[in-house]
Amino acid sequence: MASAAIPGLRADQLHVFVDGLVLPVSIGILPAERLAPQPVRFDIDLVAAVTPPLTSENIADTVSYADVVAAVKAICAAGHIELVETLAERVADAVLADRRVEWVRVRIAKPEIIAEAAGVGIAIERSREARKPG
Repeated sequence: MASAAIPGLRADQLHVFVDGLVLPVSIGILPAERLAPQPVRFDIDLVAAVTPPLTSENIADTVSYADVVAAVKAICAAGHIELVETLAERVADAVLADRRVEWVRVRIAKPEIIAEAAGVGIAIERSREARKPG
């Protein structure tokens, strides 16, 4: 799935995406799903604040998609997860741990669960603003 454009990006924002990341994950509530990892597809979009607008050529000045992928891999390697909803929340939390990230969309699909479907799953959107207390 190609990443959808994020409308209304400001000059001080950057859209970073990871499309079609497929990793083996021990996930699911069915007994058969506990026997072996299954492929899970991740599509992640995020909007990050970058100041000043990127002109430095320094990776430290931006949000690295390699860091996003590393975080997803670490979550997947940490052990069995019952629900895709839990996995999506963990990924969103990991992405939002970078204080520059303002918003994230996580789409997760399990491509082998329903034979007649290319994939089934969920999508969530989370923002830093919505997580502020009070």
